[in-house]
Amino acid sequence: MRCAGSRGCPGRSRRGCRRGRAGRCRGGFRSHVPSSPARGEARPGEPCVIDRTVVRIANGRNAVSRGELFDPLYGADRVASRLDDAAWVRALLAVEVALSDAAAAHGVIPAEHARAISAAAAGLEVDPAELGRAAVEGGNPVIPLVRMLRAASGEAGGSVHPGATSQDIVDTALVLLVRSATEVVLDDLQGAADAAAALAAAHRDTPMIARTLGQQALPTTFGAVAAGWCAGLDRARRRLGEVASALPAQLGGAAGTLAALHPHGFAVADDLADRLGLAPQGTPWHTERTRIGELATALGVAAGACAKPATDVVLLSGTELGEVSESAPGDSSSMPHKRNPIAAVTARAAARRAPGLVATLLAVMDHEHQRAAGPWHAEWETLAELLRSAGGAAARLRVSLAGLRVHPEAMAADLALTAAGTGAPHHAGAIVDRVLEGRS
Repeated sequence: MRCAGSRGCPGRSRRGCRRGRAGRCRGGFRSHVPSSPARGEARPGEPCVIDRTVVRIANGRNAVSRGELFDPLYGADRVASRLDDAAWVRALLAVEVALSDAAAAHGVIPAEHARAISAAAAGLEVDPAELGRAAVEGGNPVIPLVRMLRAASGEAGGSVHPGATSQDIVDTALVLLVRSATEVVLDDLQGAADAAAALAAAHRDTPMIARTLGQQALPTTFGAVAAGWCAGLDRARRRLGEVASALPAQLGGAAGTLAALHPHGFAVADDLADRLGLAPQGTPWHTERTRIGELATALGVAAGACAKPATDVVLLSGTELGEVSESAPGDSSSMPHKRNPIAAVTARAAARRAPGLVATLLAVMDHEHQRAAGPWHAEWETLAELLRSAGGAAARLRVSLAGLRVHPEAMAADLALTAAGTGAPHHAGAIVDRVLEGRS
């Protein structure tokens, strides 16, 4: 019997959601009226693919990043697009489908059930806002989403979510999102490092005054300064890439023992990871959160690596120094003479948010017993915000450095201000050479 609700019902499949015996929609959702999508948003009915899973977004307005006003300003729009509500739903369903396929491959559920579940997932129409409201009762979105998928899978519904617990699905989906978002962060870190390397090469022998404790010190070169930026960015990028690539899938079942899948638990878990392109877990890590801690610190270090050159650009762009300037400086609403290094300013702003978020993720590593009551839930949004912070810092720094204009005449004038500026810093070129050679 077909649901009498509107086509926007998030519990509806292409075939219509099946009613339970009492006539109540087993998806458990109210109907709604979709609003018109804004430019760039996911449109109702538009397929969004993650791995082999398609989810139809029932309400475009609820499928976008929640930071449309400030994400572009802080450089986080590319990262945020991979962490929005629709991306979460796609990832959760991708994990459920991959789990069913892995379970079928090892005889835990019938193969025809896995095929039916995959088809049902591809036909689901999901409103993230309605799913979020339905998640309140159980404390996570997996519970109502599994209910929807079971209702849409017909006779195969009993094979949905085999041997898993909600944390398995959320953690694995989060890892998928992290891997996707980190691709953007790594790309921008690479771009920023390349821009710094180009500046170092171009200005290997451009003399300037070094400053220590805010005072003029001895001569150096702008190339040596930029080489230092490059080295820090490269180091942070490598570490973040290592940590992100090692993030595993999660499958432990109700108490983290894989009991419901015995004796196939390890095989199904490894197969799940392989199907999703993730590292194998080894053993379940429900309350062993060192991986999340390592990721948090790697993102925090990446943000800090971006903050250093951004801070230097802001200071060197000051009116009294004028040694560098951005190619597209921002203006002022009240002082038309100002040319603000706004890309560096917003890179600093994005990076400044990271330490508090890192601290939160480290503080919630004390997951109690075999399932945490609160610390686990605190990770989801905090980690997404940290990705936005580090990603935004890298994106805005890349813009700043790629178009940075260097003013050797101003550097020469500042060198002449004190006796400390006398002498030629030829030795600084060796630092540039060493950094650039290490990149090749």
